[in-house]
Amino acid sequence: MSEKSYYTEEGFKKLKEELEQLKSVERPKASQAIADARDKGDLSENAEYDAAKEAQGMLEMKIAKMEALVSSARIIDESQIDTSKVLVLSSVKLKNQANGMQMKYTLVAESEANLKTGKISVTSPIGKGLLGKSVGDIAEIKVPNGVLKMEILEITRE
Repeated sequence: MSEKSYYTEEGFKKLKEELEQLKSVERPKASQAIADARDKGDLSENAEYDAAKEAQGMLEMKIAKMEALVSSARIIDESQIDTSKVLVLSSVKLKNQANGMQMKYTLVAESEANLKTGKISVTSPIGKGLLGKSVGDIAEIKVPNGVLKMEILEITRE
């Protein structure tokens, strides 16, 4: 049994759309590439055919992996999120104790993480360090170059 992964409604929709794209567009393209290469003659010395077969194998592996993700995915009802402590889909305003810098992150599933938009994975060191903490707590987060001390200023749901 694969591990459950949690998604927002939007994140789950994107995952399913990507899987559908792979199945309905990319899979036929891979089959066509194999057919085109096969038409070029002797298969024992046909590098194009070998490459097309390998690409198809990689595509099928990706499809299988995404199907497993979809089947183990759980959609989180954002209205039911407790804002008294940091959970998945919590938006957390933090203050770095070392330099006083403030930042805001939203904790999301690994596949939805995007640092540019302030979304970090719950499986990242910062995400793991924040989970379960409440406003006023100091989270000590182990990072490659030491320990970050982050004060939790605010927890919201966006």
